[in-house]
Amino acid sequence: MTKTIPYAKLIRDRIPEIIADAGKSPEYHTLDDEAFQQAVDEKLAEELDEYRASGKVEELADLLETLYAAAQARGCSRGELERIREQKAQERGAFEKRLFLTAVRE
Repeated sequence: MTKTIPYAKLIRDRIPEIIADAGKSPEYHTLDDEAFQQAVDEKLAEELDEYRASGKVEELADLLETLYAAAQARGCSRGELERIREQKAQERGAFEKRLFLTAVRE
């Protein structure tokens, strides 16, 4: 008897190959632009939750790859994303000083 396990999630490009190499049959389809943007946004939340739960650097790598995909889905290359990040770091700083804002007096 064949067992089917349902999924509804964005996967990395080689996952169908990896599943097939394990002797199983993956069922998948290619998303259009709008569906991909929605799915990659959901994947960002999933990857962030996994990092928060484990604290592992490996999960940060997954989150970064998903961030790149989210940028690409919106027409922004990795290079452009990095340029924007660098510009914001120049203008507003990064997080190197570990500053934590507690209040602003007016």
